[in-house]
Amino acid sequence: MKILENLEYRYPPRYGPEWGSGGIYGLRYHNGTLYFTLAFEGEAHFITEDSHKKYEFELVGPRPTSGGDTYNAVEVVDEFIYFGGWVHAPAKFRGKEHGNATIDFSHKHSHVHEYDTENGRIRLVWKESYKHPEQWVGEVSDILYNPYKDELLLAREDGHVNLGVYSLDRRSGKVERLNDKPSAKGCQVHDIAYFGIGKNYTKGLEEIHAYDMVSGKWERFSLGGSVDGGAYLHPHLGAMASIYNRAFAFVRGGLFVGNPYNDEHFTFVRLFDFYTFYAPFRINALPIGGGVLIAFNSHHDTYYRPRTEGEKEYYEFTNTIIGPSVLVYFAPPIVKIVGVFGARITSLEKVGGKILVATSNTPNVGALDATPFDTGWRDIVILEERDLNKKPPSVRFSVPLSFIAKAKELGAGVFGGIPLDGYSNARLILRVSGDNTLRIYEYDLTLPLREAEEEKYDLKVGRNVIDLRAFSGIVSFELEKSDPKGFAIIEMW
Repeated sequence: MKILENLEYRYPPRYGPEWGSGGIYGLRYHNGTLYFTLAFEGEAHFITEDSHKKYEFELVGPRPTSGGDTYNAVEVVDEFIYFGGWVHAPAKFRGKEHGNATIDFSHKHSHVHEYDTENGRIRLVWKESYKHPEQWVGEVSDILYNPYKDELLLAREDGHVNLGVYSLDRRSGKVERLNDKPSAKGCQVHDIAYFGIGKNYTKGLEEIHAYDMVSGKWERFSLGGSVDGGAYLHPHLGAMASIYNRAFAFVRGGLFVGNPYNDEHFTFVRLFDFYTFYAPFRINALPIGGGVLIAFNSHHDTYYRPRTEGEKEYYEFTNTIIGPSVLVYFAPPIVKIVGVFGARITSLEKVGGKILVATSNTPNVGALDATPFDTGWRDIVILEERDLNKKPPSVRFSVPLSFIAKAKELGAGVFGGIPLDGYSNARLILRVSGDNTLRIYEYDLTLPLREAEEEKYDLKVGRNVIDLRAFSGIVSFELEKSDPKGFAIIEMW
């Protein structure tokens, strides 16, 4: 496609005061226009076959700006693209003193814009600011359209005030809070909009609330257990999607699947659960081919330089690299790895038989490690749609069992959730410091979900190799005794 010839595929570190690296977010192709926001530079890009327009959020406030969007808040209605998020206007880097670097949040705004693909006109629909040097209003992290009421539903979780689910009149800019519980993401199933509820940087997902898009009524649903019987910890919510008339909530450690209106309560399916911050975070779920495509990211949020004991613990949790980021295709009961990438994937979109994969080699950081420029290399990789049905790439995960031991102290400890679909070979290598017993749980994404089957293996001190070719679907693992000195390696090829 000619439109892809006008696309700049690589973006080096450039001016944009914030925390570490942002990324390419909000990729959406609509009515002949490809949109995305480049963060932290604070640039919205609109590309057609014969033009490339750049907008720097000057309708929000004075330049220089930074930010834009870091959660893929975008929706399309008729000829319009609605894009939201947050932006510093103007951006203000306070400087670096005694090793501490900070930014001023006084001019950080949450926003929703409208782009008219017919004439290229940009309109600021709504903005809001707390005008506080260290706190901010809830960022817009997701936008859903309700055709019945012609309203935009905004999910807002990242912030200090004005969190929850909001209704925005896309014509007048009038906003109304519908739910005061923090929500990062939502999805539509039938005539219901499901929203994940909870603070992502503390407990994670705690409930799922359902908004009837016709009557306006709300219902609350709790989270159930897991198919492998093990507990889950800190299910930080990254994205939601609707396929097969169920809601899928993608979280750290796996996903919740269900539709309580059809008597399928939300159940946890463990996937890539290593008790680190390896997670489907700061990424969108792309409906494609009747299924959904999403990434589980290796390195998306961390501390750059921990200063306190609490920060050191969080640093270890977020900065231990277990494996590469993986692109995963869900076509129940199949869950299949279709791509292997570096630090993180930030946005996905389909354009004319191609799949656009936006990536970054650097995470978002926080606290006292702000920089006056984005610190990452961001680029766009082009895949073919047919890659979804090719043999999956080789991949390896290396897991210190100290993380599993810590999880066991908190009542959890089942780890993994490794999708085997498409692989000819797979093995688990366990280096243990003493004799132990291993349980392997085998399950898949059959809907309605079924409980896992269990197999036991005796482990001897030293190196143990378990051939996983006898299993299918997804496998998770549990050690009977904690082994903080041990190590697990999972290889598939």
